[in-house]
Amino acid sequence: MTERAETVYTHGHHESVLRTHRWRTAENSAGYLLGYLEPGMSLLDVGCGPGTITADLAAVVAPGRVTALERTEDALRLGRDEAARRGWSTIDFVLGDVHDLEFADGSFDVVHAHQVLQHVGDPVRALREMRRVCRPGGLVAARESDYAAFAWYPELAELDEWLTLYRGLARANGGEPDAGRRLRSWALRSGLDRVTATTSTWCFATPQDRRWWADAWSERILRSALAEQALESGLATVDGLRRISDGWQRWAASEDGWMSLLHAEIVARVPRGGSGCAAGRSG
Repeated sequence: MTERAETVYTHGHHESVLRTHRWRTAENSAGYLLGYLEPGMSLLDVGCGPGTITADLAAVVAPGRVTALERTEDALRLGRDEAARRGWSTIDFVLGDVHDLEFADGSFDVVHAHQVLQHVGDPVRALREMRRVCRPGGLVAARESDYAAFAWYPELAELDEWLTLYRGLARANGGEPDAGRRLRSWALRSGLDRVTATTSTWCFATPQDRRWWADAWSERILRSALAEQALESGLATVDGLRRISDGWQRWAASEDGWMSLLHAEIVARVPRGGSGCAAGRSG
């Protein structure tokens, strides 16, 4: 196996981050996949985070079991808490690394990841592992942001600074913030050849939506792991972060404010034997 670069999770788990991550549902974040799912399927959710999408998917495939994967116990505990709150007993929580999944070949009907590949050191290897643990005829599904394709109005210098800072910091951490446009290419390079590619967006345009999104980001840019990393790396100053935070508030207060966040999605059917099938765990 080739060595991969170690990565740092850019966002961290500050409450301002979890606030937006807990807003995610299967409907607004995995809608492209829902039509493929059936009761009784087994599903691996890579990078389950606070577990809101995971729990929704568990409801769709029940009585099939869902396995939720995270890199740390602290992150896994967030998902466990959400499953307990909803009373779901069909979700298993497992520590692991998507680059080296500790599951046998063909263990799951569906392998899913939401906004994970943009944070890993080797997304092609990760997808190869996701393919390996998916049964022949099963589905590998992923959805990734594309930060360079985000659009907003009015055009504010502070939000331009935010985007430049985030993309620079994400790459310094070993990730790829513009993962969306690369997702289909990564899938093909991993050996997945029956790939359906789509896109979808989140749009924040109403006063309420703008305020909620801006409040989260104006706090995140000052208090989350992202802020700490930006200061430690020298990519930003305290004054610069405060200016960006104020810019988010200016955007939210704009009566004509609007923002669209592009996401790319893939659904790939794992071949039933022949070319394109992974053999063993030798990535």
